[in-house]
Amino acid sequence: MDRFVIRGQKRSYNDGAAEDVLRASKKEEADHLFKKLEEEVVYLTGDEAKVQVFGKVYNVPRKQATYGDEGLIYTYSGVKHLARRWTPTLEYILDAVSKTTGHTFNFVLVNRYKDGQDHMGEHRDDERELDPVSPIASVSLGAARDFIFRHRDTRGKYSSRNIEPVKLKLAHGSLLLMNTPTNTHWYHSLPARKKVLMPRINLTFRRILMDSKK
Repeated sequence: MDRFVIRGQKRSYNDGAAEDVLRASKKEEADHLFKKLEEEVVYLTGDEAKVQVFGKVYNVPRKQATYGDEGLIYTYSGVKHLARRWTPTLEYILDAVSKTTGHTFNFVLVNRYKDGQDHMGEHRDDERELDPVSPIASVSLGAARDFIFRHRDTRGKYSSRNIEPVKLKLAHGSLLLMNTPTNTHWYHSLPARKKVLMPRINLTFRRILMDSKK
């Protein structure tokens, strides 16, 4: 199997937010990684596959899984998730992402979207377990999907600034590196797209503070 090589260019926005959009060098490599993840990843079920929003419990509109270093715990939308041990393919991608970005990560949240009906609502990755100075590296495999950034000052009835949303098309084999302080100033989402008929797997590599084990 050829080495997973990623290259790209940086883009910067208001308030110091920045991201890198990079592309895997070979489609065949991305196809292979998608296939291996379909075989290896075990997704959450039961109460772990639910979220709490304003005190109400809902089913997550996609499949999720959590992997990482032993003992790490990640609390997402009111639910605690213990990281499973890395699979061979997740370790392989982790190594490639770390070498490409120059950052180390110890946890990954896996989201599987069966088609364009599955989606992710607007939010920020600002959980207390996350290292505030570490970027988040997001690898996309499968169907290309729109990814939307919206500045926090443009949200709600009393928005205070006129800043256009930023829309990115995250393609098969791409890497999005969300540098700090992106998650301070910008919300992001993956909206539903009825015309998308194929599945997509997204891996968001994060760095969890070690005291979150407690």
